[in-house]
Amino acid sequence: MQLTYYGHASFSLVINNKHILFDPYITGNPAANGISADTIQADYIIVTHGHGDHVADLVPIAKRTGATVIAAAEIADWLPTQGVENVHPVNQGGFIDFEFGKLKAVSAIHSSSLPDGTYAGNPLGYVINSPEGNFYAAGDTALTMDMQLIPYWSILDFAILPIGGNYTMDATDAVIASDFIKCNKIIGVHYNTFDIIKIDTAAAVSLFQQAGKTLILPEVGKTTEV
Repeated sequence: MQLTYYGHASFSLVINNKHILFDPYITGNPAANGISADTIQADYIIVTHGHGDHVADLVPIAKRTGATVIAAAEIADWLPTQGVENVHPVNQGGFIDFEFGKLKAVSAIHSSSLPDGTYAGNPLGYVINSPEGNFYAAGDTALTMDMQLIPYWSILDFAILPIGGNYTMDATDAVIASDFIKCNKIIGVHYNTFDIIKIDTAAAVSLFQQAGKTLILPEVGKTTEV
């Protein structure tokens, strides 16, 4: 499975020949220099929560591509007011079948409102099980004991965790999270975009190495085999 990173917490994966885009934030993203939202492909767009640094390009990309947007029910209710009709509302619960595999929305510890102030429901993470691999995309979250449930639902090949601190877990908590979810391959996101979430990347990588794990910090605009 290949992951393309667009900076901050925005990335895409190709699963079963479907382009799955997470939290599109290209416009206004200082980490996304040289990337155009107009060229990003999407068959599905998965939204973890409503903050501007996760939905800045959601509406234009959804309109251009006709992608199905998977998001909390409140975000899915808001999208038609923005001209996006192809939505699939979710909340924490059971697995849902999609063309790319099975998806389960899980808890995240954060806040969520849309840029216009609209209530956006609960923030979410997602577990995806597919024939090409299983992974957990945590979204913006603090460390939570709920993560210990994830191994009951999936044997993970990798996980995508925030590591920037301040608004989310830092690298130290992400190591603990990797223990909770029983996953040794972690892709770090949500760091170094702004001064308030600047980290020492070498120190973060070392923390994971000391725990016998691998922290992958993908290069913006590049595609990485995961």
